[in-house]
Amino acid sequence: MPSRDFKRTDRVGAELRRELGLLVHAAVRDHGLPSVSVSDVEVTRDLDWATVWVTALLPDQSVAAVKALNEMSGEFRRALSRSMRIRRVPDLRFKYDDSVDKGERIDTLLRENPPAPAPADDDGA
Repeated sequence: MPSRDFKRTDRVGAELRRELGLLVHAAVRDHGLPSVSVSDVEVTRDLDWATVWVTALLPDQSVAAVKALNEMSGEFRRALSRSMRIRRVPDLRFKYDDSVDKGERIDTLLRENPPAPAPADDDGA
């Protein structure tokens, strides 16, 4: 019997990420929410909960966006139950993914303070 390289939770998480990406995009457009996108979905082993990580175009609006998405999680779950072939759709928790913000901050710091050049070897060669 071939070994399974991917866990079921990984496959369900990938499918949820694709479907939720479309649903969140539509919600941003239809409800006037701050612009966010789904960056990752982590599903628990028992498939009861899914943590949906989102990034915001404007980080200062991230709190409002995550709050609105958590309030709409029931609607998203109903839509997912219609579009996915899964017995039970996990409960959704939206959280803000600040890794992009941290990366931009590090990039800005490196541009402002470039590393010092390495000293040249003066061996007389």
